[in-house]
Amino acid sequence: MFPVCARLLGIHPSDISYFCQVELVRAQLRRATERYGGPVKSNLLYRASSQPLDKEIDLLHSGNSGIGTLHIENIGNIDHEVRPKVRGIPRGSVPNGSACSQIVQESERIGNSSKLSEVGDPEISGEDDSAFKSHEDSKKFICPITPTEFLCPISLELMRDPVIVAATGQTYERSCIQQWIDGGHTTCPKTQQHLNNFTLTPNYALRNLISDWCAKNDIEEPTVYANGKIKKSDGSFRYVNGEIGAIEVIVRKLSSRSIEDCRAAVAEIRSLSKRSTDNRILIAEAGAIPVLVKLLTSEDRQIQENAVTAVLNLSIFDDNKRIIMLADAIPSIVQVLRAGSMEARENAAATIFSLSLGDENKILIGASGAIPALIDLLQTGNTRGKKDAASALFNLCIYQGNKGRAVRAGIIPALLKMLTDSSSCMVDEALTILSVLASHQEAKAAIARASTIPVLIDLLRTGLPRSKENAAAILLSLCKRDSDNLASLCRLGAVIPLTELAKSGTERTKRKATSLLEHLRKSQQHSTRS
Repeated sequence: MFPVCARLLGIHPSDISYFCQVELVRAQLRRATERYGGPVKSNLLYRASSQPLDKEIDLLHSGNSGIGTLHIENIGNIDHEVRPKVRGIPRGSVPNGSACSQIVQESERIGNSSKLSEVGDPEISGEDDSAFKSHEDSKKFICPITPTEFLCPISLELMRDPVIVAATGQTYERSCIQQWIDGGHTTCPKTQQHLNNFTLTPNYALRNLISDWCAKNDIEEPTVYANGKIKKSDGSFRYVNGEIGAIEVIVRKLSSRSIEDCRAAVAEIRSLSKRSTDNRILIAEAGAIPVLVKLLTSEDRQIQENAVTAVLNLSIFDDNKRIIMLADAIPSIVQVLRAGSMEARENAAATIFSLSLGDENKILIGASGAIPALIDLLQTGNTRGKKDAASALFNLCIYQGNKGRAVRAGIIPALLKMLTDSSSCMVDEALTILSVLASHQEAKAAIARASTIPVLIDLLRTGLPRSKENAAAILLSLCKRDSDNLASLCRLGAVIPLTELAKSGTERTKRKATSLLEHLRKSQQHSTRS
């Protein structure tokens, strides 16, 4: 059985238990039987086992390069109870200790919180339906062949929620790869590479391609919830009629005229939405999101805090992001960000970060007035609030159109203050945002006007290795095709620390420092000739 399983999964047998392999193959064969009808033919097994599992396409949006390793799932940020599971978040992407960082950390536990009994598909009995079956069978045989890149390499099923493993760039169905990681495995199933971090990035481009292909071929898209049941990672179903009934009762109480009943209901929704992905699916299915969005503007601070936190928790599940955006939640979230309690403002910032993971949402959020409110929190919030605001601003500024908005809202002086404040613990966050802004012409001019170059040169001398690396990268962006900034760099004595970094810095620092020195050399040669 080992060789067959290994071929099916593209996994070395030593990396997964015998029992798990057998169970996975059984689930695959069961689904194939349901799909094609009758017992599985040997040629079907051969076809499945001979899938070119190493075929891969890079569909990650180029605009997500800076934040591409961030994603969201099972949040515990509100009550600070969940221990972080992700060790290797890419440098400068999301600060530790923020709600946003805990969103990232929590995302590594999809599908493991269900404690209810699992029920398989019911057997269908009744009158003779052979004619119907014959018609259905004929339809099955003319179904188009699913493109290989749309199938999860682990389950061999059409992917519903494809995610990219940041460490290797391979794409899997989220629940399948998460089950692999949660099993204690530290290698990529397809490439066998060691995973130096377990970050999973939603592959929105591939997901859209799958949706388009399903629509074009009149194929039902894979869903999580339908007909009172939730599809699990192994293809079986868990019935949740009782659960959604109970949740619907709580959701109805959200609209109660009694403040006390409303408080109790929104607190319960917040608690439920924190616990599991299944709860987030069911709460959204019960119609809670539009009601929660209305409660964001409640004059009762307790209701407002719990409502914005519940929306944050629900946004972790990708399908809910669209519902939240359709409910026109952004203006209300921005209102909370401006005038709510500190806890509400922190979680409003984290919600904006969560929603802005979708490229199209970055544009809508940027135009909503969220950026000035985030910059205000960056300056006046407590440590956690500042970190959440920094994460949200970083993510929004990946979109080119938001960079100018951030500059005009005063982000450069705020970041410079973070760099020069000796008591600040936000140097890395400030540098990370500056590195995103420095490629934008308006931001570049504003950074130079704010006398940021001397501060960056000082960091080249005295900063931590990561700070030196980011400072060198920012200076390189500022000095490309800019003789004034190059002259300023030379005048302020940057050559010596750059020379030292070109010899002893990290690999990235060496590249940036060497490139800067080359620009300085060419500039001096040009000045000499002139």
